[in-house]
Amino acid sequence: MNMKNLKRSSLLLLAVFATAAAVNAQTGEAFGKAITNTNITEKEVEAAQIAWGAALIKISQDNKTGGFAAAKATAEAVLDQAYGYNMGPVLFKPTLTTGDQVFRTTRAGALAYFVGGDKDFPNDTGFALKGWEKYEFKNAAVHISGDLAITMGNVFLTDASGKVTKVDKTWGFKKDDKGNLRIVLHHSSLPYNP
Repeated sequence: MNMKNLKRSSLLLLAVFATAAAVNAQTGEAFGKAITNTNITEKEVEAAQIAWGAALIKISQDNKTGGFAAAKATAEAVLDQAYGYNMGPVLFKPTLTTGDQVFRTTRAGALAYFVGGDKDFPNDTGFALKGWEKYEFKNAAVHISGDLAITMGNVFLTDASGKVTKVDKTWGFKKDDKGNLRIVLHHSSLPYNP
């Protein structure tokens, strides 16, 4: 086979694979195997943001009705279901942290922030235990690229007295190998007040 025919054959073969891939992507099968679509949708991102707020309120309510042990158990379940600590370090900068413990790349650090009670994080008093009763979010923008989504905007938390705390929030979501959306970036701060 001469070089010209080899190039033509190679191009034809590439065209066949590209066509097959396009058809298989639509049908959900490739060479007899199911395809997992890891692309994130805007609905999935919004559902994850809503679930995060509901979980924060649930931890707070569990603390009120069942005490610290109940709140801690709920917080642990939330971390295991919503965050990507099972995938590696999570880029977590909580709202009310200072000094050497600002960044919480481990599950233990995140748990301490949400419920306190960890001697290794003595300044943590439990952000989720502050009596939150209502949660809203407003995205300034959402960027989705395949299996990664980033949001930036505000979260509004209302406590039992009706006081609203506004927090600047950036989240990064990534799908794990089972197709579950996980928080891999969580940055919170209070708005700048000159």
